[in-house]
Amino acid sequence: MAILRGPRVVLRPAGSDDIPTLEAIRREPSVERWWGVLEDGELAADLAEEQDVEILAIEVDGDVVGAIQWYQEREPAFRHAGMDIFLTTAMQGRGVGTETVRMLARHLIDEHGFHRLVIDPSAANTAAVRAYGKVGFKPVGRLRRSWRGPDGTWEDQLLMDLLADELT
Repeated sequence: MAILRGPRVVLRPAGSDDIPTLEAIRREPSVERWWGVLEDGELAADLAEEQDVEILAIEVDGDVVGAIQWYQEREPAFRHAGMDIFLTTAMQGRGVGTETVRMLARHLIDEHGFHRLVIDPSAANTAAVRAYGKVGFKPVGRLRRSWRGPDGTWEDQLLMDLLADELT
């Protein structure tokens, strides 16, 4: 995948050199709350084994501040792409997530020809839901008790989608 450049954000394929930084970010309480507890070696395995998921490092001013990943449904009758993102605590609430999601959405629509994108944050993650809404994602359903949070309780996710002509 090509390197994507925005006003503040650079997206590039994540590599093994990024693992220590991304592991540290994933273990921050504000990230772990929404992504779950990171197992030792999990990110390295994801980078090595994930054939159907593209993991991109998010850089701001040359520093890795998180990651965004995307996958696709290849079945022609259901073709679409989905994404997930996490950011270090210091970058949350500063528009970096919104810019990142918008950049990847534009790339997936323009370069890969997707007409529909999905994302499924925790229904309780109001900051993420608001950020995705700024890009044009709309809530389309609630996935009841679909994700086990770090404390072991089942939580709802909010299924959101974006059609290509709705990207803002």
